[in-house]
Amino acid sequence: MKNYTSNNIERFHPIIAASIAGILCLLLLGSGTYLYINPQLPNVEQLREIKLETPLQIYSRDGKLISEFGEKHSRPLHYDEIPPLLVKAFLAAEDDNFFNHKGISLKGLGRAFVDIAQTGSIQSGGSTITMQVAKNYFLSSQRTFSRKLTEILLARNIEQALSKEEILELYVNKIYLGQRAYGIGAAAEVYYSKNVNQLSLAEMAMIAGLPKAPSKYNPVVNPKRSLERRNWILGRMLSLGYIKQADYEQAIATGTGIYYRATVDEVSAPFLAEMVRAALTARFGDKVLGAGYRVYTTVRADIQNAAVRAVQDGLLAYDLRHGWRGIEAHADDKALNQFNIVGGLAPAQVTKVQRNSVEALMRDGTTITIPWGGLSWARPYKTVNSVGPSPSKASQILKVGDIIRVKKAGGIWVLRQIPNVQGDLIALNPETGAIEALVGGFDFSISQFNHSIQGWRQAGSTLKPFIYALALERGFTPYSMVNDSPLTVGNWTPSNADGRFMGPITLRRALYLSRNLVSVRLLQSVGVSRARTYLDRFGFINKELPDNLTLALGTAQVVPLQMATAYAAFANGGYRVNPYFIERIEDTTGKVLFQAQPEQVCQPCEMADNPAIENTQASLPTEITGEGNQINVVEPPVSDTTSDAITPLVSNSPIAKRIMSEKSAKQMANILRDVILHGTGRHALRLGRSDIAGKTGTTNDAKDAWFAGFNPKLVAVSWVGFDKPASLGRLEYGGYAALPLWTSFMDYALAGTPDKWLNENTESSTNRPVSSPTSETPPTNNSETPDTDTPSEVATPPVTPPEELF
Repeated sequence: MKNYTSNNIERFHPIIAASIAGILCLLLLGSGTYLYINPQLPNVEQLREIKLETPLQIYSRDGKLISEFGEKHSRPLHYDEIPPLLVKAFLAAEDDNFFNHKGISLKGLGRAFVDIAQTGSIQSGGSTITMQVAKNYFLSSQRTFSRKLTEILLARNIEQALSKEEILELYVNKIYLGQRAYGIGAAAEVYYSKNVNQLSLAEMAMIAGLPKAPSKYNPVVNPKRSLERRNWILGRMLSLGYIKQADYEQAIATGTGIYYRATVDEVSAPFLAEMVRAALTARFGDKVLGAGYRVYTTVRADIQNAAVRAVQDGLLAYDLRHGWRGIEAHADDKALNQFNIVGGLAPAQVTKVQRNSVEALMRDGTTITIPWGGLSWARPYKTVNSVGPSPSKASQILKVGDIIRVKKAGGIWVLRQIPNVQGDLIALNPETGAIEALVGGFDFSISQFNHSIQGWRQAGSTLKPFIYALALERGFTPYSMVNDSPLTVGNWTPSNADGRFMGPITLRRALYLSRNLVSVRLLQSVGVSRARTYLDRFGFINKELPDNLTLALGTAQVVPLQMATAYAAFANGGYRVNPYFIERIEDTTGKVLFQAQPEQVCQPCEMADNPAIENTQASLPTEITGEGNQINVVEPPVSDTTSDAITPLVSNSPIAKRIMSEKSAKQMANILRDVILHGTGRHALRLGRSDIAGKTGTTNDAKDAWFAGFNPKLVAVSWVGFDKPASLGRLEYGGYAALPLWTSFMDYALAGTPDKWLNENTESSTNRPVSSPTSETPPTNNSETPDTDTPSEVATPPVTPPEELF
């Protein structure tokens, strides 16, 4: 027995010696590594001052979220804002001994060192929450011995410097939880469209299961695996005494409950959001996208959403008039999820066709029925001016497998299609220039081209009022007589749309009946050069204004924003306002970095030294500038650094500059009100208001349809046309294609506001005849039928090839 023991000792002696040597080597290696690494460790005190990358957030004036920009979606929270049950869910999932250890788990470290011995790298985590904080804030994700040792040392330092609550706060705000969500605040929004205090127990457990493997356990991509992970965490919470049996059973019984949205947008204003992003990154660079700034725009949420509805409904109405172009696709049942909602039109796949109805599958798995009332409109499109015969049964329109677009209208599901036509609507406050609503197209997801600020199109008759305004400034009155008779200039013979002549006619009637020849004669009288200079005051870019008489018919290239800015002068009594869209900018603490100080209309407080009208153009602001096919709305200057606060230079806003006399402005406003009462804008009478005015515009061959209108408190401009200019079709004039967008918007925007028109006292002094270039004899044609605003076919003068506009 003695020999046996002695032999065993001798046999294992080399193993023991080797083990001791290995341990000593590890200790020496660890000590050496420690002595090397420790001096290089970052100062963990800086965690107290850490600023998490948060996206640029864009809001409406009334605080509703429009959009976010930035690589990381995050919503940092203070510890006292985190529900205690959510904290327990993370402890159960990641580190149930967190409040007891000193930052290191010996059990976890043991697993990690076994991995190193077996594979040369760390396969399992072995990290406490504190160690994860060290890794997330200071280290890479590389799994090596030296990085693990650095993580351990940092965790020790963090535990010494910070409280457990501070460590947890850092952890839950930084962890990646899938779908670009960093931190629990963002995850609650992204997966459930809630804040953390609204989460259920099941939802908390689902989020707590994500840090281990955000892709593997992503409930959007892998709902089955995410449920298994969630249920395991719920079981852990039960075994740890965090929840009761009844709570566990109730939570286990629920599904994923995912309501995924990339951002919770409360306002549909993507074109405006892109304008904000472009303006800020142009000044500060891309770093502004992660600085967490909150930008409050000038739009009001409900007004903006009404503008979106008006544009989309108006373009869909145009589309219905021109027939069914066919299905979007025909594919197997796996293809439906590839199609997104566009302009409020949901994708669906036809599953059954009956004689007078069809059934279709939606993306969420529900089946809908489209009755004949939602299908019968679909006469096949032939040309822009013709459609085929009306269908008599559903099978003439659709078949099983077709991918279509649907929406709910009038209580039933209806068949629709994404319009080929485009349009926009922009509205602004005529007293400040604040943009109240902006819709740059049918849907931002299919075209990011912003027609409101990028769409240079010929203006048509919407430009005529400015020729008339100059005539009033030069001595004409609304009752001056101008001859509506044949006219030839060189080899150019302009004509009226109806081919008729009304003889001597007042300026008032000529404008609301939209008589082309009167506009040309007025421009002859005031002079083309003077007119171009005058239009420049209103914000039109001089180089885009033709230097010939076709200017009277609207051959100038303009964008809707310019038109809205110009019409504001009629609404506000003759002042130039400069459009702006950023009201203020705040940092993450709420500190105001920028506050807009727009020039405002203030007639009672107008400065005595305001320059005379003839001298104003030299000193006008230049906030609207054009270059190529782009128009820029230049915001007031902001700080050159993203951290400097901006202090307003004055306590009161500066006063807008006068660009036309109050008398002429009010005369023009009253004439433009007659456009709605008696002329081409009569569709707007359905609003039942007496305080609205405006002008229709249609270009040659109806390639552009416009309406520019206002009341004393709001200016709005709508436009409809194809991106590649082409005829909208017969009868698609400004009063038929564009005006319905305007009236739909204004119906909502003006609801509940006083029906109060401008002071008309200046009108009474204009009833006497004033010498004009033509007869002052009262008109002999008593017809009040307006020109339909159709363009006339005219010969173009040799100096200018563009088409005539009306």
